[in-house]
Amino acid sequence: MMKTVFVWPARLLHWLMAVMILTMLFIGVGMTATVSTWHDVLLSIHRPLGAAVLVLACLRLIVRLASRQPPLPADLPAWQKLAAHGSHLAMYGLMIAMPLIGWAMVSAGGYPVTLWAGVTLPAIAPADPAVFAWLRLAHRWLAYLFFLTFVAHFAAALYHGLIRRDGVLRSMVGKS
Repeated sequence: MMKTVFVWPARLLHWLMAVMILTMLFIGVGMTATVSTWHDVLLSIHRPLGAAVLVLACLRLIVRLASRQPPLPADLPAWQKLAAHGSHLAMYGLMIAMPLIGWAMVSAGGYPVTLWAGVTLPAIAPADPAVFAWLRLAHRWLAYLFFLTFVAHFAAALYHGLIRRDGVLRSMVGKS
């Protein structure tokens, strides 16, 4: 019998990380748009949430590689299958790259990467203003790319769930 839904750990990680990533993107915008006291509050949420995204993305990748994925509909055009696989690769890459670049950026800025009181990550880049500036720019542009990829992924899910009604959305919701 063909598997029609993702395994429950994949579904749990998918939805948990969707909320976390969307939260991260909006907090990131808020952090860069304010110099008020909210900046420090948002930063204190952004860093540990980024670390959690990195850990969960690695776990999610392990779950994905260790389990069978439901097949895409046979009648799906080849370009849509390619787009689906490409966007998933981009999402996994961004889920891992964004926290690492953020961590390296803060390290290059000479700042401690504090997750919460008493827990500080080691620096992963030498303190260097030029490297900090480059990583900050990379982090920003990858965040834009991440947001666009997220929106495209969401739009595709709605397309499959509301228009095609082909089971692709149900496979991540958990209903076979």
